[in-house]
Amino acid sequence: MSSSVDGDAKVHQGDDRGNPNQLVSESHGHHRGGLAKLAIGAIGVVFGDIGTSPLYAFRETFASHHGVPGIRVDPVHIHGVLSLVFWSMMMVVTFKYVLTIMKADNKGEGGSLALLALINRKTEHAKWTGPLVLLGVFATALFYGDSMITPAMSVLSATEGLQYVHPGFKAWIVPLAVAILIGLFGIQSRGTERVGRLFGPIMIAYFIVLAVLGVMNLVAMPMIAVETLNPYNAINFFLTDGYRAFVAMGSVVLAVTGAEALYADMGHFGRKPIAVSWMTFVLPALMLNYMGQGAMVLSQPDLAAAAGKIKDPFFLMIPDLVRVPVIFLALAATIIASQAVISGAFSLTQQAIQLGFMPRMHIKHTSAAAAGQIYIPVINWGLMIMVVVLVLFFRSSSNLAAAYGIAVTGAMFIDTLLLAAVLVSLWNWPLWKAGPLILAFFVVDMAYLGANLIKVPDGGWVPLLIGLAIFTLLTTWSRGRALMRQNMAEGTIPIEVFAKSAHSSAARVPGTAVFMASTNAGVPSALLHNIKHNKVLHERVVILTIAIQDVPYVDEGERCSFKDMGNGFYQLTLRFGFLEETDVPATLRKVDICGGPFEMMKTSFFLSRQTLIASSKPGMALWRERLFSWMLRNAASAMEFFRLPTNRVVELGSQVEI
Repeated sequence: MSSSVDGDAKVHQGDDRGNPNQLVSESHGHHRGGLAKLAIGAIGVVFGDIGTSPLYAFRETFASHHGVPGIRVDPVHIHGVLSLVFWSMMMVVTFKYVLTIMKADNKGEGGSLALLALINRKTEHAKWTGPLVLLGVFATALFYGDSMITPAMSVLSATEGLQYVHPGFKAWIVPLAVAILIGLFGIQSRGTERVGRLFGPIMIAYFIVLAVLGVMNLVAMPMIAVETLNPYNAINFFLTDGYRAFVAMGSVVLAVTGAEALYADMGHFGRKPIAVSWMTFVLPALMLNYMGQGAMVLSQPDLAAAAGKIKDPFFLMIPDLVRVPVIFLALAATIIASQAVISGAFSLTQQAIQLGFMPRMHIKHTSAAAAGQIYIPVINWGLMIMVVVLVLFFRSSSNLAAAYGIAVTGAMFIDTLLLAAVLVSLWNWPLWKAGPLILAFFVVDMAYLGANLIKVPDGGWVPLLIGLAIFTLLTTWSRGRALMRQNMAEGTIPIEVFAKSAHSSAARVPGTAVFMASTNAGVPSALLHNIKHNKVLHERVVILTIAIQDVPYVDEGERCSFKDMGNGFYQLTLRFGFLEETDVPATLRKVDICGGPFEMMKTSFFLSRQTLIASSKPGMALWRERLFSWMLRNAASAMEFFRLPTNRVVELGSQVEI
């Protein structure tokens, strides 16, 4: 199926609204409700990934990695690991994301693409904007790798707990994990609105259980809490074990995976509810559980450790009486964490499409009340296939841990680079103020990224390969669209000249014709082909451009603008935010500035259908031109994407070389 460049949305560098110095704006109103209600909702959606980390993070820290023996199971190393986990949560989650990066919102929205759009809008002509855009796009590509690994890792780690119910379940761990994941992806088309109402209570119960299990084991060794808060133990960890401690950091970072979700989901709940949930409930529950695991390993070494490595402390700390319900609760939490990542992939894809980094795809809205709840079939089934392949390939959460972490730490490192641009160029912080903060974040990020890069031969290549492949697709589409528009713009006729000449050379027929155009410059090819072959024009001719702004939502007062070209010709621009649905007919029904209101039964939409011919012209490698051509052929039609009525659309084709 071919696509239309004239039917594409135009990514527009949005003008600053209101105070130009107001870089952090209020939300557009898409998160409403009291602080307590929003905080509870955030617990159910935002913290699923980081909340399931206790199932495997502490265990993996003591495992051998890449031929390096695991660290010894003794008080010095237990205290060192727990202290490192605590201060990692404080530095990465609390100080970096909650207290700093989440202040850099784009009209209330967060995430790498929203931050990238904000920086791009404010520093459009800066020399370093181009490299930053590429970094932001690569962070987006890494997120897709994370959205494949997180469901596989989380669900596998929970189903592995069933072997502590009965040893016979061990052979069924992988088949059961695959069945759960297929079922999870299978229900995505029905939407998550009803299921989402259960997320909050289930996750609250899960975090309470985490805290209770931790306290039950801390009673036997309460001083471990003091040792955990003492930063000297984290430092002594490195002084004692050096390189092995550095290697172990690749597993310690598993305790903070999901921190980027706080920023990405900020638009749904707001910064303050997320911060309140984290500081007052989630962080204490997580640390109590980690400290409880450490206390259990030290107080019951025969049960928790064997052959110099610890077993599954999370599952072993569960009393026999409640083992089955707690394991099923943990399994529910991993499903919720997976659901949040899948929904995040849908939202990110919608943003990427609107901002011009992905071809149009069929987007299904699953809730009439919540505009953000969408379903994208191509992304859903693609993710499902990759997740199942990962489960079948790695077969255990310990094996998969080698692949987990690189995508997250890479994205976190890029977020720090973007934050540096925000602090210096957008917030105008002096270097003496911004320098120490950025340096501290860089040191932490580089340490974790370096420790994870050691994992590349043992499975870390998987997320890097996925990220590189998706990065190639995103940049190829963006570059191909730019070249195609540049080619089509060469030799175009100015609209003013065309309006005067066409009026006297063509017959006029009743009704309205809307010609979709990718830019405001030049005559759309569909209009040229129409008058060339049909030799008629409608009484009212509207050349319509869809401009996607670098803000998530556009105020209704700034939705449209027009220019009267005379002789029944009008130039109309409709503006949408990168999180808004581009429903053109619904928007046109509210417009009466182009010679009167639009009646859909008397309006025809004309789209240009371009067929790309790869050539040796400079601009893009031939293999990328062929890749772009394939993406163009398989993109959703402009008619479907813009919600145009099927019986009112006419498509006219042409061939274009790039």
